[in-house]
Amino acid sequence: MCRHGRPMGGHLPMLNTRNRAGVSALIVASLASPVLGFDLPAPVTDKNYLTVTMSEVTLGQLLFYDPILSGNDNISCSTCHHPRFGTSDGLSLGLGEGGVGLGPTRVADPQNRPEDRVPRNAPALYNLGAHEYTRMFHDGRVEMVDGHLRVPIEDGFFATVSGVLATQAAFPVLSPDEMGGQVSENPLSKAIRKGQFSGPGGAWDMIAGKVAAIPAYQQRFEATYPEIAFGGAIAFADISNAVAAFMAFEFRSDNSPFDHYLRGDQAALSDQAKAGMALFYGEAGCAACHSGAFQTDHAFHAMGQPQFGPGKTLIFEQGARDEGRFRVTGQPQDLYAFRTPALRNVTLTSPYGHTGAYADLRDFVVAHLAPSEALMTYDRAQAVLPVLPVADWEVMDTEADVAAILSAIKVPDRSLPDDQIDALMAFLSALEDNPNRLGVPETVPSGLAFEK
Repeated sequence: MCRHGRPMGGHLPMLNTRNRAGVSALIVASLASPVLGFDLPAPVTDKNYLTVTMSEVTLGQLLFYDPILSGNDNISCSTCHHPRFGTSDGLSLGLGEGGVGLGPTRVADPQNRPEDRVPRNAPALYNLGAHEYTRMFHDGRVEMVDGHLRVPIEDGFFATVSGVLATQAAFPVLSPDEMGGQVSENPLSKAIRKGQFSGPGGAWDMIAGKVAAIPAYQQRFEATYPEIAFGGAIAFADISNAVAAFMAFEFRSDNSPFDHYLRGDQAALSDQAKAGMALFYGEAGCAACHSGAFQTDHAFHAMGQPQFGPGKTLIFEQGARDEGRFRVTGQPQDLYAFRTPALRNVTLTSPYGHTGAYADLRDFVVAHLAPSEALMTYDRAQAVLPVLPVADWEVMDTEADVAAILSAIKVPDRSLPDDQIDALMAFLSALEDNPNRLGVPETVPSGLAFEK
């Protein structure tokens, strides 16, 4: 899709150089249950993804890395979603405004300390340009439902963006802790505090104005969107659309050993990885939730993850709970339920869980198998949290809150022997394909410094 919701022109270039001719029906059939005893997803093709234009992609790359989108001109999208850390940030809960540095070395700025941590772990961005991604964020608060976009705030802005991915890209700039800045730090943060998002004086319009004031950006937008070339103003929807196009292109991940296996290369997986695949899609039951082409059902499940940090509450609410999907639907069955994460490049995206509670993937897999026991025996040293003088453990120190998280778990605890865990880990490693197509630009049009 392009400016103002119209379909985007052009096609996504062919990205892989091997095994892209597809597989015959005979090969696909050989991978199904009659031979292996379980079903595998169909190979991923270009048809699984949005189409984008390279003009929009290259514009979006610059915007993704440019701090000009933040209130204090010091944070970019890449600060919390950097390819060096699996399109995340290597922290359990990130530091946005008021942090300095990149990844696990990011710390609180002693001259402008953050008010708090970002409430949830920065999710990976792989394959968000696939058509099946209709829900965004850990709680799915941005989603397509029966062809209609559902968002947590009402604003005509959302009718002008290209789709759900571009919609998602419009929210981090509105968060004081992520990109907006704290109260009265800058004009953007003041507008956010007043709830002014679009229109004159609104946060999105302020950002668009900052971008439009840079001649190099004006030229690029004119070359990308005909409406702007004919005199239209740069709108934040154009910025969101370009960033979405970049993410769809840059972080498309479908060239892993597992993908080559699905396309007919039987030697692409080691024997141990094949054993892990059989467990994953068979008796271990992982695929009950981690299903489909990208190992996610895009549904929400309560798996008893440890809760720490500020939680996800409204300003007037007390406590630090994060009740997950329940905050979107209001349905009791959704208490403490979070979206099933996709597993492509999962080996690169530590820490794990909606709070990033587990720094080690193997530890997370073992805990995931026995969520009730894992919650009660959680080692807080697993959390990767930069030093900050805040109360991180309020929920875990409150018996009633822990009991509520436990009561929401709907699966029994179980365990697997070490050799089967080893096999699962080998399979998860076979899902790794670290795409880095355009990479990190040397400079951005604003001239602002950014972490590389």
